[in-house]
Amino acid sequence: MKQTLFDKIWNAHEIACLPGDISLLHIDRHLMHELTGVDAMRILEGRGVPVRNPGLTFATLDHVTSTRPGNCAGDAGWSSDMINAMRKDTVAKGIALFDNDDGRRGIVHVVGPELGLSLPGTTIVCADSHTCTHGAFGALAWGIGSSELVHVLATQTIRQRRPRTMRIKLGGVAREGVTAKDIVLYVIGQLGASAGTGHAVEFAGQAVRDLDMEGRMTLCNLSIELGAKIGLVAPDETTFRYLRGREFSPREEVFDQAMAHWATLPSDSEATYEQEVELDISGISPQVTWGTSPEHVVGIDAYIPDPHQEKDSKRRQSLISALEYMQLKAGQRIDQIRIDRIFIGSCTNSRLSDLREAAQVLKDRHIAPGVTAWVVPGSLQVKKQAESEGLHKIFEAAGCQWREPGCSMCVGANGDLVGNGERCVSTSNRNFVGRQGPGAMTHLASPAVAAASAVVGTIASPAMARQMP
Repeated sequence: MKQTLFDKIWNAHEIACLPGDISLLHIDRHLMHELTGVDAMRILEGRGVPVRNPGLTFATLDHVTSTRPGNCAGDAGWSSDMINAMRKDTVAKGIALFDNDDGRRGIVHVVGPELGLSLPGTTIVCADSHTCTHGAFGALAWGIGSSELVHVLATQTIRQRRPRTMRIKLGGVAREGVTAKDIVLYVIGQLGASAGTGHAVEFAGQAVRDLDMEGRMTLCNLSIELGAKIGLVAPDETTFRYLRGREFSPREEVFDQAMAHWATLPSDSEATYEQEVELDISGISPQVTWGTSPEHVVGIDAYIPDPHQEKDSKRRQSLISALEYMQLKAGQRIDQIRIDRIFIGSCTNSRLSDLREAAQVLKDRHIAPGVTAWVVPGSLQVKKQAESEGLHKIFEAAGCQWREPGCSMCVGANGDLVGNGERCVSTSNRNFVGRQGPGAMTHLASPAVAAASAVVGTIASPAMARQMP
């Protein structure tokens, strides 16, 4: 029987079929951060249960870690206590912690790939909804809840209901200036934020093959905003080149053997999916959200839609509510909306290529008066690489704050907040009500659009920023 990429990995990890159509799966990589990991380890201690396989769990500090320049703990007593507890508990349980003293700390979905922990054909879980990022490598990766986290620590397995399969084929060649962030926002806008619910979504097609690994990670990162449990891309030569030589990748003497296996993982040519969608991205422009869901998105040269054109009454009211919260009106041009803040960071867009993209726009320019701009690298490795290229000097000369690595303003669990009533162009993944702070108004966009908006003072395309003195 012909199999999809998803089928091949799922079947290889299925230990048993349990009553109620539940599969017991082996977990190859368990990633953990301090916001949820500390409580889970305390629950294990209370039950007197050891960690089943500590060598397969890898922890980092990211969610509550301060990103203030020069800082490496929390901004408040409770967050520092959580960080210290994570350090103590991982040592006691023999779990690897990527901390400041070894230079590998960063956002969990940035450090996993850059260290070679995210490998084709593996199962990867983390108590974080954007774990689907690692699917860019041809892995099954998904976010888990707190009780599931305890189960994985105790057994190195998880009980899961098999999701349906869906393939989204993206055809065409992206226009200049259109990035992976624009492509995935366009997909969500076209299909809706619930289109992938209950599915493992495989992204395929020429537009996907054209992306580098960091672009594919951005694509898969927002799978959850499409409603999908899992997002993945078939491994290919681009994947293999990225992984070769990384710390936890197979050693050189066995890498070719591993690569030969990985090459068997892509979906068989006659494999079938329960749902298939095809979209052409060749004509799209940079995308920006206007509302309170990632599906509320338009091209940067477009106008905010009129909710009263929506026939469905429930959806019409949700669009009206979104406009009210965002303090916007139907018919406004998206690129004429004034902004207060810029956030370049998060597990969606904080890698080296993202920072290079933003720096290219900001070079020899300065942010507009009244705008506050933060650039937050995704890991200590990214920060070091960016500084070796002088990117931090470009950001600082433009008037941006160059911060320490962490989740920062994406999640708002660490003191990094957008003020009440402030409007922020953010390279993160969620623009929900209050996501970046009470009363914060968030517009999702690419690093290039965020940087251009900082220069112009309104939501702006890079072309608009180039016209500024």
